Amino acid sequence: MSAVPTPPPSTAVAGELAAEGVRVLIGSEPDVMAASRQARLLAERLGFSRSSAYHVATAASELANNLLTHAGGGLLCASPLAGRSGADQIGLELLAEDEGPGIADPELALTEGYSTGQGLGCGLPGVKRLMDEFSLESRPGGGTRVRAVKWR
Repeated sequence: MSAVPTPPPSTAVAGELAAEGVRVLIGSEPDVMAASRQARLLAERLGFSRSSAYHVATAASELANNLLTHAGGGLLCASPLAGRSGADQIGLELLAEDEGPGIADPELALTEGYSTGQGLGCGLPGVKRLMDEFSLESRPGGGTRVRAVKWR
């Protein structure tokens, strides 16, 4: 497992982010579980509701699983964000990057039920549904980058 340790919980005041981010190198199933757990713990430290923290964890799990399944691995980062409206708006960004084969048709990949493998085709559409912001950049042969943000 390649998770970078996160600091202990802090008591954040307005204007401070409650925790630093985490980076997990995804190369095996235990890494997928670690990414999900670390994302949930970060969301909890940032003051997200239990439900929202589990939304973040589920999205992280789906992204990490896609990294492993479709690209043979990659990097998943979870980072705190301060919103455009200032310190009162706290968010959590998930960033999944790989150097895999890319996605030939990103729009089709976001269609519920579409899968190029054995999956149910719920991963990327589910991440988009669970999070408040979602973007996907991919080039065939050039890897994929997915960014998803949840606001508190």
